[in-house]
Amino acid sequence: MLVAATSVVGAVGAGYVAVPFIASMNPSARARAAGAPVKADIGKLEPGAMLRVKWRGKPVWVVNRTEEMLAALPELEPQLADPNSAASAQPESCRNGVRSVKPRYLVAVGICTHLGCSPTYRPEVAPTDLGADWKGGFFCPCHGSRFDLAGRVYAGVPAPINLEIPKHTYISDTVILIGEDGGAV
Repeated sequence: MLVAATSVVGAVGAGYVAVPFIASMNPSARARAAGAPVKADIGKLEPGAMLRVKWRGKPVWVVNRTEEMLAALPELEPQLADPNSAASAQPESCRNGVRSVKPRYLVAVGICTHLGCSPTYRPEVAPTDLGADWKGGFFCPCHGSRFDLAGRVYAGVPAPINLEIPKHTYISDTVILIGEDGGAV
């Protein structure tokens, strides 16, 4: 009887020790939230403007491209290193000339693929510091990499591949869910 009682008390004690130990192996609520999809309201995003959203600790840009910006994209293809985005990270729904689910909006991770700097948004056409052939895009001030308004890298710059396009889906006409791929609404 004494052996049975000791065994039961030992088993209960082992359970009390094991449960918190095993529970500590699960990711924290903060870690789970860091990888969660993020909603972005684009309802008030003016044409030509950019919205910055934080997802998984990275900046994500949402650019409302104008018709002029979209029209300039095919003209730039001879100057690009990977115009068809064959070597770039992007969901299947964005494997097209504008690299987006809806042509009007570019959703891209705002980290240069060279050394991880954050490029600046330069929507102006032909500024003196970027040259007459500049049609708008992103310029990385760290080492001079340039990307067009579809996040495609120019040839002859340090960045080896195009900007990453994260998985995203449109919940409505004015809300994007970044981090989950569901195609267009």
